[in-house]
Amino acid sequence: MEKPRLITDSFPLRRRPGRAPGKLKGRVKSRGCPRVRPRPRPPPATEDPSSPSPPDQALMEMLRRFDLAWEYGPCTGITRLQRWERAQALGLSPPGPVRDALLEHQDNPDVTYSLWHEYEL
Repeated sequence: MEKPRLITDSFPLRRRPGRAPGKLKGRVKSRGCPRVRPRPRPPPATEDPSSPSPPDQALMEMLRRFDLAWEYGPCTGITRLQRWERAQALGLSPPGPVRDALLEHQDNPDVTYSLWHEYEL
């Protein structure tokens, strides 16, 4: 049976002159793992009554599908409602429930803006 080959058989290890093997330049080799201090937990966030409530997952899924539907045109740089109105003006028949949801939750930025709102153009 043949002895298994190692990568160093094809690519021999080259030693640099002037430094002993295993020594790091300018650093001391540590023994074992360094101690990790646990980070203090932030205080629990208090709910602000003026902030909008998070929309349900079914609504967000419907809006994601609207964002990903190429037939209504690009959605970067405009709000979802502006995109819906542009598609309607072009006669593309965007889904009515999307407009109703956008008008109902127009104070919530998660609903108002598309998936790519935070990315620069």
